[in-house]
Amino acid sequence: MKICVIGGGGAIGGYLAAKLARAGNQVTVVARGATLEAIQRDGLTLHMEDEPRPIIARVAAVEKIRDVDTPDVIMLAVKAHQIEPIIDDLASIMGPETVLIPMQNGIPWWYFQNLESEFKDFPIETVDAGGQIMKKINPRNVIGCVVYPATYAESPGVIRHVEGNRFPLGELDGSQSERIQKISQMMTDAGFKAPVLEDIRSEIWLKLWGNMTFNPISALTHEHLEGICRNPLTKDLARCMMLEAQTIAEKLGVVFRVDVERRISGAEKVGKHKTSMLQDLEAGNNLEIDALLGSVIELGRITNTLTPCLSTVFALTKLLNTKVQSSQGRLALPELALEH
Repeated sequence: MKICVIGGGGAIGGYLAAKLARAGNQVTVVARGATLEAIQRDGLTLHMEDEPRPIIARVAAVEKIRDVDTPDVIMLAVKAHQIEPIIDDLASIMGPETVLIPMQNGIPWWYFQNLESEFKDFPIETVDAGGQIMKKINPRNVIGCVVYPATYAESPGVIRHVEGNRFPLGELDGSQSERIQKISQMMTDAGFKAPVLEDIRSEIWLKLWGNMTFNPISALTHEHLEGICRNPLTKDLARCMMLEAQTIAEKLGVVFRVDVERRISGAEKVGKHKTSMLQDLEAGNNLEIDALLGSVIELGRITNTLTPCLSTVFALTKLLNTKVQSSQGRLALPELALEH
C-alpha cells in the first residue's frame, strides 16, 4: 500500500513506518529538522526488543505534507494539539478513498461522528475548537485506532521499541467493512496485532482510563507507575479519578471489560516506568493534558456528571504546563522573599 506517516520521525510514527516499509509497503514520512535530515541521509533505524539487529528502513521523507502524493492510508501520529495547525495541509492530500487513521491518546475529535447517540456529531471543543477538524475531514475516511506499544525516539531518526505491538482498529459505525479488514491484514503482515473491534470507543476509554489518571499524577509528583500505585494517597486519588470517568463513559454507552482495581493493578505491574507525560515534562515539551483530561471533564459537563477529582488534577497540571512553557521548558521555582 501507499502509506503516509505524519509524525513519522516520532516514537510511534517511526515504529510504524519502519515495520510497514520492511513489509513491502511504499512509505513516506513527514518529519522536520534534524530528524528529517537523519532519515533522508541514513533511513529510519528501529531497534526491536526481540531482534538482535536494528531494522534500517529506507523511506521517502519530506518536510511538507503537501509534498505527499495522495496515499491509500494516512497514519496521523502526532499529538492531539498538533492536528488543528496542519488540518488544511492534511485535507489537501486526502482523496475520496484515502483512509485516515488518527493515533492520538485521549478522546478524539471524531468521537461522536457516525455514532447513533443523542450526541451524534457533537463537537468536542477541548480537542476541536469550533469543530474545525470535523468540518474539514469527512468521517467516512476515518478508521479509529488505539495505540498500545511503548516506544521512544533515542535520537533523530532512531527509534527504540520497549514493548507491545497492539493497534486495535474500528470503523466509527462499528461495521466490519472490507477496507478495515484490508488495513488489519496490512498491519498484521508488518508484524503488528491489529484486531478489528465492533466498539472502538470502549477500547479508547480502557486505555484513557489509565492515561488520564497516571500521566498527570506522575507529572505532578515526578513518580513512576509503581510508586503511584503503592502510595495509598495517590492510589486513592487515581481510583477517584477513574470512577468519575467511568460514570461519564457509562452514560455514553461504554462498557468496561475490566474493573478499576484490576486496571490499577495492571499499572503497578508495569513497574518503575515513567509515563509519557512525565517524559514530556522533563524534556520541556507541551503536555497533552487537554485531550487526556480536559476532554473527559467536558464530557462530564454534557452528561451532567460531577468531576471534582478530575477537575482538581486538571487545574494543577494545566498550571504546571503553563509554568514550564513560560520558562522555555525549564521548571524553575521563582525566588521567594522571606519574611522575618
